[in-house]
Parts: sequence; C-alpha cells; structure tokens
Amino acid sequence: MNDVISLKQKRHQKELIYEKKMLRELSLTDIKKRFEDCFGFFEKGKKEMIEDGCIDFAIEAYLLGAKYSRFGFYGESMEDANRRCWIEEKRLVDDLFDYFINWGKLNIKDISFDEVFLVCEYYIQSWWKQGYIKGEKRYKMRLH
Repeated sequence: MNDVISLKQKRHQKELIYEKKMLRELSLTDIKKRFEDCFGFFEKGKKEMIEDGCIDFAIEAYLLGAKYSRFGFYGESMEDANRRCWIEEKRLVDDLFDYFINWGKLNIKDISFDEVFLVCEYYIQSWWKQGYIKGEKRYKMRLH
C-alpha cells in the first residue's frame, strides 16, 4: 500500500534532491580560496575562528542563487532574479556581518565596520551569482 504524502512534503523532498545535486558542483577548496581572498586582511587567529561560519554562509548563498536560477531559465535576467530574493540575501549579509562582529571579536581599532559590511556583501553576492550561473546551466542542460 502506498503512503499518502502531502504536496508540501513532496516539494520539500524535491528541493532537497536539487540542493544535493547542486552541492556536488561546489568545491570546498573554492570556498576556502574565496574566503582567503575576501577576508585575508584579518589576523591569522581570527581568520581560523570565523572560517567555518563563512563556509556555511557561502553554501547558503550558493543554494539561494541556485534556487532562483529557475527564473533565469524562463527568461528573467540575473538582476531581476536577484531582486526577487533581496530580502533573503540581505538577511544572509546581515547575519554574516553579525557573525563577524560577535565571533570575530572586531574592535573599531582593528578595521572599519563599514569595510567589513561591504566585504560581507560582496562575499554573499559572489556566491549567490555562482550558484545562479551553475543552476541556470543545469536547467538549460535539463539536469534539474
């Protein structure tokens, strides 16, 4: 006898399968390299403390971009698709910035908070773009 599954559960299962497929294309070395490029100005001890959290934020931004790449497949530009998810992206940027303030133990003497916020914004946007591009490619190749 078959189990009855709600539409919400089915969508969630399908989304998890898609995220697993997208994560296969993501490399930890790429994440660490971009982390080093963006946040290399921190002291070595502070970088090691915040690296794991930044990896998590990179994955979240990547998956968010991949999720919204569906709209690009149907004809929207990347900028329009990005505007659709600006609230979620803004939340990721704010959370990453808060993470730096709390776990990175930043002082105003160390570096300007504005600079850190801009770097956080760039980091999230760059991972969102990469997820969007790879997701759109998967849609075009009908691998979704």
